[in-house]
Amino acid sequence: MKEYGHLLNPEAIIKEDILRQGIFFEPLTDVKNFSSKSYFIFSFNIDNDNDIITKKYPEEIALQSGIYNLKRTIISVRINKSSPYRVKFDAAANKYVLFLDDNFIGDIIFSPEKSYMLQKTPSGKSVRDIAPTIEWGYLVYLAVFRMCQYFENKSECAFCDMNSNYVNQKKTNKSYSAVKSIDDIIDALGIIGSSEDSESKAYTLTGGSIIDEFKFNGDTEIDFYVRFLEAIEDKYKGKWISKIVVQAHDAKNLKRLKDAGAYIYHTNFEVWDKGLFDNICPGKSKFVGRDEWIKRIVDAVSIFGEYRVIPNFVAGVELSKPYGFKSIDDAINSTGEGLEFFMSNNVIPRYTTWCPEKTSKLGKLGNSSAPLEYYVKLLLKWHELHYKYNLPVPEGYGEAGPGRAEFSVSAFMDAFKIANTV
Repeated sequence: MKEYGHLLNPEAIIKEDILRQGIFFEPLTDVKNFSSKSYFIFSFNIDNDNDIITKKYPEEIALQSGIYNLKRTIISVRINKSSPYRVKFDAAANKYVLFLDDNFIGDIIFSPEKSYMLQKTPSGKSVRDIAPTIEWGYLVYLAVFRMCQYFENKSECAFCDMNSNYVNQKKTNKSYSAVKSIDDIIDALGIIGSSEDSESKAYTLTGGSIIDEFKFNGDTEIDFYVRFLEAIEDKYKGKWISKIVVQAHDAKNLKRLKDAGAYIYHTNFEVWDKGLFDNICPGKSKFVGRDEWIKRIVDAVSIFGEYRVIPNFVAGVELSKPYGFKSIDDAINSTGEGLEFFMSNNVIPRYTTWCPEKTSKLGKLGNSSAPLEYYVKLLLKWHELHYKYNLPVPEGYGEAGPGRAEFSVSAFMDAFKIANTV
């Protein structure tokens, strides 16, 4: 904090450090009602051993107060048994607290359990499985296809553990769904929408990639996801901001998504450098290609509108072994080039802080997270360019600024300088 505190708010710095290193909990014996990890699409755990995935951990925590007088900071929980960040119960104060090694950091609040998460659809499916909410209840996450066909061709993204997460979850949770039905999605959304404690404002419709030349039950990727979009928007149009995460598609297919009700289009480019893209995202490179992927992102602006194309990248994989850059500055310069290209074209890229899950290709190679210095420099570069091109706060991500941000898997929303933050 001494090194970077004059550059960014402490909330953003600590959040990135916790996300990159994970967190561990001493036994949770005094907390009954919290929203537990739903493993909605990836494990988002550095450790995925059986003793981890069979235990109940919160989906997210909020860190506040403490030695830096932190405003409420919402952080996705990534379990790492060797993390220096430990959550402990302070019996004297009757509360949970966070330590970094032996140093007290702040007070911990667990993500609240919503009433709808405990309910079931008429078919008997758990709402937590079908339509879990994250980002402190802001976002309904609809992962309707929890397998990715890139894995079948051994061309999955090297940082991804989607298919192994499904296999592991299925071992311990027999009701964990690989492919969800439209009826269950509609019913679960109805339960959420009618619940008094629901604060959801957006939904993300997503899942694994469907390769068009192979299809899934005769469907192309667009065929598959459009049916869900149409059903949701026909029933609940205007209830939630609609976001769709799929591969990069041509204008004809993008128009189908738009006509079906998609408001924000995410197609994740993952990493900017061409050599890294080809090596880390071999399926995307093979079936679409980096240059075509980038072109389709920019072309999507004419269909969805300025600032409504928001591709993700996995921040930190630029430094992964064996393909990555050797220096932090080289990684930042490369990613900064991509950020500037997109932002200058009215695209607002966002990022997820890389979680080196052990069952991903990069995890199996023994990779650990990128240094904190990288994430500080990335936040500064992102906001420098966002300001340079006079871009708005991206829609569909909730509030921005310290004490307000709800986006939990990186600190780019926390780092906004917003007046009158709580």
